[in-house]
Amino acid sequence: MLEKFITFCRYCNAAVLLFVALFFFILPGATVIHDLQDFNLRSASIPKAAWRMHRDLTPKYEQWARERLDSTRATELTTSNISGTEWPLFGSVFYLWATESLQDAWEKNHALTPIEPKVSAKEAIAITTRLVIDPRQANWVKKHWGENYLKTQNAFYRMLVISALTSHARLTGEKQYLPLLKDQVESLSAEIDASPNGLLEDYPGECYPGDVLTAIAMIRKADQVLGTDHSTFVHRAIRGFQNQALDPRGLVPYAAQAIKGCPIGPSRGCGNSYVSLFSPQIWPEASVRWYDLYSKYFWQETWTAAGFREYPNDMPGGDWYFDVDAGPVLKGYGFAACAFGVGAARVNGHFEHAYPLTTELLATSWPLPNGTLLVPRLLSNATDAPYLGEAAILYVLTRLPGENIVIRTGGSTPNFTLIILMLEWCIGLGLVVAAIWLLRRWSKRGGASTVPLPRLQLGAWTGLSLIALIVLFTGEPLLASLLLLIAQMLPRNSRLLTTDRCNP
Repeated sequence: MLEKFITFCRYCNAAVLLFVALFFFILPGATVIHDLQDFNLRSASIPKAAWRMHRDLTPKYEQWARERLDSTRATELTTSNISGTEWPLFGSVFYLWATESLQDAWEKNHALTPIEPKVSAKEAIAITTRLVIDPRQANWVKKHWGENYLKTQNAFYRMLVISALTSHARLTGEKQYLPLLKDQVESLSAEIDASPNGLLEDYPGECYPGDVLTAIAMIRKADQVLGTDHSTFVHRAIRGFQNQALDPRGLVPYAAQAIKGCPIGPSRGCGNSYVSLFSPQIWPEASVRWYDLYSKYFWQETWTAAGFREYPNDMPGGDWYFDVDAGPVLKGYGFAACAFGVGAARVNGHFEHAYPLTTELLATSWPLPNGTLLVPRLLSNATDAPYLGEAAILYVLTRLPGENIVIRTGGSTPNFTLIILMLEWCIGLGLVVAAIWLLRRWSKRGGASTVPLPRLQLGAWTGLSLIALIVLFTGEPLLASLLLLIAQMLPRNSRLLTTDRCNP
């Protein structure tokens, strides 16, 4: 009986290897290859992968947002914890923006999905909106600006509030938040208008022009649901993004001195991709000029990859870097610059950039069969914002150019995309071969009769396997997979016994 159980363990281990091969490597590679066949990657339409991502992400995001709203976690974080404070709300706004875009597409073509996005995501829309405007979630900006945080500077957070309330009104048609929305639109626009140089700070002494530009775009967008007209304000607001307010290359700087209206340091890729997402909505002529300059100074193509640099190509250094906004910078390529560059290129009609960037994004997202995007999940804040990366990818894939944008096509699949796919399949097939080889090796070495301390080894194997299953059902597939891989080491043969058997 003991020998049969040991043999059973070995076959289970082989099955685990086969599962890992299929779940983490072969099927993700097949999913990416399938997604790359979509013509919408090269055209002004939403890729089919985005619809699948939204369907998979919605129930998970709803559950997480509900748990976050019910917890006191946000009140316990320090102002230095950027990913823990900003990312939960930014991710929620990304999700709402993406849902809006999918809903707009569905209203033009009902065949895209059997259930309209605003219906399938009804609860998620409601709970994410509540999360963004919840005063406890704003605890970190209260520490910066005090109880008057909704009327003093604080451009980034107030932009998020306006964005969430506008999306909620557009998606649900409900009017419960319109008074708060109007109050925020009027107070923020008035404060920007009255500022010395058209800029406000996010935090004391920290001004990021990209956030101010996005706030201006969201104020204009809110006119759609409020019935107001801030076109005159928007026309004047460009003063904060002209002449001395730009960097020497003519681009919107990453950081600036609000009181003086001048740049602090150069323009950066993460900031340019962000600015290029929203500037076409408010200043189309300036947006064309900025994107052309962005491409000139930041676009980089090598034999392996294509994408946007984090620092200009005429500026020495900056090839290897990391911070919370840029993410990892590898050989000049910025993760955030390239990821948000997908949406920036799509919004500006540059599909010769959008296509290669999207192929790299889909390949490196590593889509698992359960709907998880592995790499974005790993790069997100597992404690406070586990779905930020997936919400951001969904957002950029749902960006579309405006009606008057010139569409440029082209672009090819970078070798980087092919390398990732080959790596996935080679590892996956290697694990399949390993599973077969280990079973054959086990049989040749005498099977269960060569296992020392069999009951102890079986107990350890059983314990690891049961814990892995429990962890898996609690929603931690990565930890479960790690435990199962550790269990692969058991039961082990005795080297002495196997040697004696081979050399009687």
